[in-house]
Amino acid sequence: MLGKSPNQSAPQTDIFKPLLSSFIDLKSPLIVLCQKINWTSLEADLAKFYASKGAPSKPIRLMAGLLILKQMFNKSDEVIVEEWKQNPYYQYFTGEIYFEWDFPCDPSDLVHFRKRIGEEGVMKIFALSLELHKDKIEQAEEVITDTTVQEKNITFPTDTKLRLKSILKLTEIAQKQGIKLKQTFKKELKTLKVALRFAHHPKRRKQANQAQRRIKTIAGILLREVGRKLQPTEKESYTGILSLIEKVLNQTRHSKDKIYSLHEPDVACIAKGKSHKPYEFGSKISFSTLPKSNIVVDVSHFSGNPHDSKTLETVIPKLKELIPNTLKFNIVDRGYRGKKKIEDIQIVIPSPKEDSIKSIEYQNIKSRQCKSRAAIEPIIGHIKNDHRMLRNFLKGELGDKINAILAGAAFNFKKALNEIKAFILFYLQFFLNIINPQKSNYIYFS
Repeated sequence: MLGKSPNQSAPQTDIFKPLLSSFIDLKSPLIVLCQKINWTSLEADLAKFYASKGAPSKPIRLMAGLLILKQMFNKSDEVIVEEWKQNPYYQYFTGEIYFEWDFPCDPSDLVHFRKRIGEEGVMKIFALSLELHKDKIEQAEEVITDTTVQEKNITFPTDTKLRLKSILKLTEIAQKQGIKLKQTFKKELKTLKVALRFAHHPKRRKQANQAQRRIKTIAGILLREVGRKLQPTEKESYTGILSLIEKVLNQTRHSKDKIYSLHEPDVACIAKGKSHKPYEFGSKISFSTLPKSNIVVDVSHFSGNPHDSKTLETVIPKLKELIPNTLKFNIVDRGYRGKKKIEDIQIVIPSPKEDSIKSIEYQNIKSRQCKSRAAIEPIIGHIKNDHRMLRNFLKGELGDKINAILAGAAFNFKKALNEIKAFILFYLQFFLNIINPQKSNYIYFS
């Protein structure tokens, strides 16, 4: 059952707890941002994910507010819960009336809340971030689109490493089901792991190759033995992991749709042409931003590694739904070659050879558009480094989608917060200059 949020507009006094509004600065940028967010509509949109019976849950505003703060300030679930207890501004942001000395919830409650609302609910939070910039979005004629890789929290994959993990998993299944293995190979595996060290050294290459082949053989022996000895009723629950291990053992260097992680089998290997990082292991994410204002208007997730031009078929309809009347151009880089127009939206791609025969006016417009495209690169960098998209710790494909959408929403919220800070600083500086024009004053918000 859905728990109710306290009414901040008409609080009742409590002699045992201090009112937050009595000792915090209500003109603080975070509080001003909190007052601009339409929490009522968010609670109404997410209420459908809760049952009408049962024990009352944590309020939606509390849980959604914690998710927003977590992504805005790049915190983990555990850290944001601890900081909420210490920070009265965080407590006011999430709808509290009195200062609380207890934790708002267990960190695992944020995991359950994300699973409860899913991609649809997180999109409601993203839409809430767009409402703060509604006046700039409605008149947009151009959108910049680019793709990036959201790396998964997995170790660098190698076939031998995956086979060793498969052996550990098979041994774990055997112990759990009470299967007595003919041989565990525990002692031999220790020797083989030592043989794998410095495998690229010319003098050790032959020994390392023999160890790799033996590890593959041992994994195959254990897979067949566990498969034989599992009861038919037990085998059904382990069908997925056993078929995954079998695929790992059969794949080679040049196999397609390879498995790169046993606990994250949906991870794809994506090459973006970076000299310092030739391959990234995760999922492809498309971002669309507005020129000049740099607002993130769309975040789309793609499983596998589709060509960038194929992603536009999904992105453009979403952009047209958001900006139905004025959108004319979608500015992209040369990685999107192959598409010139989708529906009635012109795809702008740098192409100097074709432009040489066009009019000077057309060349100037396209040159200006293609120069503005570079602005999306630092935006993606900020989203990755400042809003928890550099490495995704959420599980599965749903975790990829939720983390990317929340990161885009956090960028928009942080942008609105910075605009509020700039506005307050401007007027404070203006009045200080009137009071004492000969002395320059500088104010800074932490």
